[in-house]
Amino acid sequence: MNTKVNIAGVTLNNPVMTASGTFGSGEEFSEFVDLNKLGAVVTKGVANVPWPGNPVPRIAEVYGGMLNAIGLQNPGIDVFISRDIPFLKKYDTKIIVNVCGRSTEDYCQVVERLADQPVDMLEINISCPNVKEGGIAFGQDPKAVEEITKAVKKYAAQPVIMKLSPNVTDITVMAKAAEAGGADALSMINTLTGMKIDVQKRQFAIANKTGGLSGPAVRPVAVRMVYQTAQAVSIPIIGMGGIQTAEDALEFILAGAAAVSVGTANFANPAATIDVVNGIEEYMRMNHVEDINELIGAVK
Repeated sequence: MNTKVNIAGVTLNNPVMTASGTFGSGEEFSEFVDLNKLGAVVTKGVANVPWPGNPVPRIAEVYGGMLNAIGLQNPGIDVFISRDIPFLKKYDTKIIVNVCGRSTEDYCQVVERLADQPVDMLEINISCPNVKEGGIAFGQDPKAVEEITKAVKKYAAQPVIMKLSPNVTDITVMAKAAEAGGADALSMINTLTGMKIDVQKRQFAIANKTGGLSGPAVRPVAVRMVYQTAQAVSIPIIGMGGIQTAEDALEFILAGAAAVSVGTANFANPAATIDVVNGIEEYMRMNHVEDINELIGAVK
């Protein structure tokens, strides 16, 4: 039985990875999860300089998931290279670095610093606000998506995954723009913008007012977007959004995702990723599927 998948020339032992921002850079979860059993670890967002993140409170539970406005708090590329890469290299898993920035130059600086590092792929978080364009996210303007993809590709030594924002009118327009810019793969979806108000205090539950909605509530939207995008582009897609079980993951794979990321579920169940890996293998055995690749995009 083969569970290996290939994304842009990088072979993963299985299609299950972590979603950025929900797993740190692996170390804090390593006492609960055997990282060797994951297809890849996707790190928390890494910027060119340390980011303090947003004011607190910045997380709120909602029905069917959670809102977060962490603000991509991270210690920056220097600490990441000296501390996190050496830790992850101890394991037989692929390393995907999530890159964030406030300008094209920010992204390119991080990508350039990673060019000679032993990491396997780069995931570019284009849901960041573009400070030079008045704060609209890079991922909400197809021209900006294509331009930042082209710019990053000039500096990248590793395959580039563009992480798409769902907060757009037509996700396929953004996907095609990333493909036109030279993206090697796509990951989707990032969080949907949401809000929660505390009616007793009559104030916002999150200091930032809005936050990113993740968890089971977003899954049907994410599956639909992955399916639409799989019909529109020819590069591989990593699907994510509310995956808690193997069945959830298989929905994405059947819709056209070559791999999946587990995010919010990690907070409730630190072993969620391993449960998904084991569940996919069990499904393949029960249904006499010899190769996971037979399932990718099998529902038309």
